[in-house]
Amino acid sequence: MYLEKEIKFLPGVGPKRAELLEKEADIRTFGDLLYYFPYKHIDRTKFYAIREIVHSDTNIQFRGRLASMKKEGAYRNERLSVWMTDHTGSVELVFFKGLKYLLSKLKIGGDYVVFGKPSEFNGAVNFVHPDIEPATRQEETIAAVLQASYSTTERMKNNFITSRVIAKLMVSLWQGMTGAIPETLPETLIHSLKLLSLHDSLFNIHFPQSAVLLQKAQQRLKFEELFWIQLRMLSLREERHVAMQGFDFKQVGACFNRFYSEFLPFELTEAQKRVIREIRKDTGSGKQMNRLLQGDVGSGKTLVALMVILIAIDNEYQACLMAPTEILANQHYNTIGKMIKGLGPTVALLTGSTRKKERKRIHEGLMSGDIHILIGTHALIEENVQFDRLGMVVIDEQHRFGVAQRARLWEKNTHAPHVLVMTATPIPRTLAMTVYGDLDVSKIDQLPPGRKPVKTLHFYEERSNEIFRFLQQQIAAGRQAYIVYPLISESEKMDYKNLEDGFEQIRNRFTEADGYTIIMVHGKMPAAEKDLAMRLFKEGKAQIMVATTVIEVGVDIPNATVMVIESADRFGLSQLHQLRGRVGRGAEQSFCLLATSYKLSADARKRIEIMTTTTDGFAIAEADLKLRGPGDIDGTQQSGIPFKLRIASLSTDEQLLLLARRTAADILAADPALTQPEHQQLKETLQQQLHREINWSKIS
Repeated sequence: MYLEKEIKFLPGVGPKRAELLEKEADIRTFGDLLYYFPYKHIDRTKFYAIREIVHSDTNIQFRGRLASMKKEGAYRNERLSVWMTDHTGSVELVFFKGLKYLLSKLKIGGDYVVFGKPSEFNGAVNFVHPDIEPATRQEETIAAVLQASYSTTERMKNNFITSRVIAKLMVSLWQGMTGAIPETLPETLIHSLKLLSLHDSLFNIHFPQSAVLLQKAQQRLKFEELFWIQLRMLSLREERHVAMQGFDFKQVGACFNRFYSEFLPFELTEAQKRVIREIRKDTGSGKQMNRLLQGDVGSGKTLVALMVILIAIDNEYQACLMAPTEILANQHYNTIGKMIKGLGPTVALLTGSTRKKERKRIHEGLMSGDIHILIGTHALIEENVQFDRLGMVVIDEQHRFGVAQRARLWEKNTHAPHVLVMTATPIPRTLAMTVYGDLDVSKIDQLPPGRKPVKTLHFYEERSNEIFRFLQQQIAAGRQAYIVYPLISESEKMDYKNLEDGFEQIRNRFTEADGYTIIMVHGKMPAAEKDLAMRLFKEGKAQIMVATTVIEVGVDIPNATVMVIESADRFGLSQLHQLRGRVGRGAEQSFCLLATSYKLSADARKRIEIMTTTTDGFAIAEADLKLRGPGDIDGTQQSGIPFKLRIASLSTDEQLLLLARRTAADILAADPALTQPEHQQLKETLQQQLHREINWSKIS
């Protein structure tokens, strides 16, 4: 097959370029190159006269004659100045890399086409590293109204694989192709959705014959990309529902009922009750539960998880809860231990810090069934940690674990336990449908009664005295405060506030002589030091905790009412929201103070504005997706699932995603196993995709 050929065999590539293309752009075959889509298209039909050129943020092109060249400097400080002229004036081109190559190719007196972004230096317009090629070159090319621009890494550019080179390789690829690219979607689907053919779509994405055909090509390719993800996800979900038998929790018994009537710390919200009903229905269905629980910070997910664990215990099964950090694991252990003290079930804590003697006791207790609930970190997935009857697995802050790590918990049973994965990072709808499309999703969208929304205010760093006075007032009223820094120590590369300098500044302002105790917590501290500092703060013996984002999750101090975030522009929206969630956990009014310099980028200013106008985590997640884009979806790179989108965008293509999901769902509703003749092609393509991947659907 032509498209399956190794890329090194394409004219213009060869072994060295092939190795670089594979490492930098995942281009191994002709087909990979074909699906290496341009990130934008540029109108190259317009040429400027030199005197018309002004400083601009957009690329332009002009024709000119090379009047002179001058190389200055040596080794890493080399610079090549190239002066171009036309009948209207002259302009300088400046190059800092690839000078030897340029000097060998460029000739004084030659006519060239220059394409790049005009900048300004010392009051004059120039071009830094523009594309330049002979105006008379008669290259073999394919006519297009708009020219495709391709992403290239720094290493690719340093080895002369530019966007222009990729475009030339694309020409070579298409010129060597015989016959049409076969369809991947059923003709009935293409007809009903009025989609462009796959062949025409791929041609027009690289060589648009018109703006209309470019739009149709993008529409088809985006839809197809999203459709295959949805069909795969929904197929796995259907397969799990049919094939995966689960432990049948037949009863809600004494543990659950007694806890509900005698131990419950506060009245459940309607959202919590709804989620418990959904989980109860799953665990009593005879099928394995695989459910995602979303809940904003402080919404009561841990309480829901505990009540679900009690249902497992009532049915004579064990449960485990895995957290990403020792701080969070300890928090869960202390919270759950306190909540069920006197109820009966036994709880154990297993982390990297657990001593050998205690580990032995825990291992024996798990195998004998004497330990009902095991809470811990990655230590839970060690091979020697075995259970007697593991029926329920709860994974907190699940995005911090790779899929392979989470799957090792499932492997501890010959029979799949029920799985509840929780996140306090609200997930935008499009992301949830894409990454967690095979899961059942529950959402806690209410805060417990008595909680007041945190007031969020923005301060410039020059007003730090106001922040200090406010902290003094809160501490005088018996409250505590966090001050968070983005860096532990000073950085030459980043002009941000750092924890070590900040700690000294705060200790000078809040002195021991005046009765203040200030503690410092960061990720590089020895565990014992960190635990001591956390304990002092938790017991109210320290008034201010100076920390890095190590406290982002798992620190629950109801008496802490102030969160100061220094260099707040350094953090993303999701992280700012998580940090803010450390306060507002008691009945008193809490505050989040965002401190920044006056120099703020447009994106940073927008993030600060969003934080000061809403406390709704789901609204913040949607805004974050629009500002940053999905990036590497949910850390899937670490888990080995290739969900990197080539052309679709979860932040801008929501309607196409909804159409793709609806289309996939309709097909599977009518033909769950894809056995009908018109769906054979879909089934074969889907099986090929699933065969290339490890099936992680048994545990999310």
